[in-house]
Amino acid sequence: MSNTTFTIGELAKEFDLTTRAIRFYEDMGLLAPERQGRNRVYTARDRARLLLTLRAKRLGLSLTEARDVLDMYDSPRDTVPQLEAFLRVLGAHRERLEAQMAELQANLAEVRAQETASRSALARARKAATKVAA
Repeated sequence: MSNTTFTIGELAKEFDLTTRAIRFYEDMGLLAPERQGRNRVYTARDRARLLLTLRAKRLGLSLTEARDVLDMYDSPRDTVPQLEAFLRVLGAHRERLEAQMAELQANLAEVRAQETASRSALARARKAATKVAA
């Protein structure tokens, strides 16, 4: 792997994050920078883990799920168990998203029904008001 290193400010700028967010990812065990005095020094490995963490967040995975997946790839085991575990995480996440989608669709259907009923009631009320005014 490359000997390239990064400061927290460089990573924050590159990924459009705050330094506080990067320190939080470090506290969560997603990143493990080296120290040079009081300064954090991030390696290419840390940069890659940050990139993958952000990708996992875009997928909607929790930081704990992201860490567990990333940690699997740090181990020397073969990729079959790692990929199987990753597919389990993705499958469970997909199922949660599908359940949320079904709930949202039911909610939207109820909103549409209430809009239709309210429009009908408004039309009847306007018609009645017109008759009274005439």
